[in-house]
Amino acid sequence: MRVAKYYNNHDVRLEQASVPEIGAGELLVKVWASGICGSDVMEWYRIKKAPLVLGHEIAGEIVKAGELVTRYKPGDRVFVSHHVPCNTCRHCLSGFHTACDTLASTNFDPGGFAEYLRVPRINVDRGVFLLPDGMSYEEGTFIEPLACVWRAQRLAGMAAGKSVLVLGSGISGLLHVALARALGAARIMATDISGFRLEAALKAGANNAIHAKENVPERVLQVNDGQGADLVIICTGAMRAMEQAFQCTQRGATILIFAPTEPGACLPLDVNDIWKKGITITTSYGASPVDITTSMELLRFGRVPVQDMITHRLGLDEAAKGFALVAEADKSIKVIIEPQR
Repeated sequence: MRVAKYYNNHDVRLEQASVPEIGAGELLVKVWASGICGSDVMEWYRIKKAPLVLGHEIAGEIVKAGELVTRYKPGDRVFVSHHVPCNTCRHCLSGFHTACDTLASTNFDPGGFAEYLRVPRINVDRGVFLLPDGMSYEEGTFIEPLACVWRAQRLAGMAAGKSVLVLGSGISGLLHVALARALGAARIMATDISGFRLEAALKAGANNAIHAKENVPERVLQVNDGQGADLVIICTGAMRAMEQAFQCTQRGATILIFAPTEPGACLPLDVNDIWKKGITITTSYGASPVDITTSMELLRFGRVPVQDMITHRLGLDEAAKGFALVAEADKSIKVIIEPQR
């Protein structure tokens, strides 16, 4: 089979690999669509593991089931979660599945940028979800990223009537905008350094699109009735955005750090100011199986429209172009690789 193997952001090679052999409790899935995630082009993180086949936002069709598999059969259309929790450790039992050691160590083989992948037994047990009738494979690639966004806003206490500021309008930022709109935000403001992405933010549901090089705190006050935001969501690793987040809050606000910075980045904070304003700082990484189920329902009923976020559909032989587009972060939103092309 063909795979797109990652060496670095500007060196992604089309190579040949053997179709994985499956065990008794495993599945073989034909990958029909696989999204390129922003984390796939975090070179500081990926390069130390290269070369490898990436891709975790996948949707496909089961073509072979091991003899011990009873819940799924060839022909089923599925989304497969690459990371799955144990469901029994103290983290899982307290609702923080993404802190589970098992979740961090599980994956499918080899990755979504391949024609086929093997789903290990533990993933079959708790990480395979049937696509609803009418949901396309393309839409299925949004299940995992939207689940991450849903979990983040859930933990941050997003509720109807709040004002929301999203810093960074890549695909994660746009999903945050669209979900905040679906959950009844009173006003949604979004920033970016790209005019192309600011236009996309308005289409996704933002009331105001602010260029990140403007005086963002001042613009937030201008458009939000003289108040800072109730919820500030950081969807970029740029340190300037981190600084802006603390300047754009009103009293009692929450700052949600959704995107990581490069290792070692430190932010000086006026702790007394945070204390006086009653600011909550929280983070979110990944998603649990319950979040995935909710994400599927949001997509199924069109509460979070995603079709217009797709800007590029490419074959495996164009994966290098796709990675370059996502890494440049200017003329693309969602890039989907279609391995069966």
